[in-house]
Amino acid sequence: MDKMTFEQAVSRIDEIVKTLEKGDAPLEQSLSLFEEGTSLIKFCGKLLDTAEQKVVRLQKGPDGAPEESVFDVTE
Repeated sequence: MDKMTFEQAVSRIDEIVKTLEKGDAPLEQSLSLFEEGTSLIKFCGKLLDTAEQKVVRLQKGPDGAPEESVFDVTE
């Protein structure tokens, strides 16, 4: 899973949801898919948290021109 991209993980989650929504998978397979899905969701959450920390926000500087500043979630 560590070599998976965010997009690949989301795509796999979508496949899992579609399979589970059909309701025709045996119980053991459904449980296995559910566990895989929850792991993928946690993986995506970590990737999003990392991306959020890297976000740079443009703000107006003293002269009115945009300047880059580090994204601060406390604001």
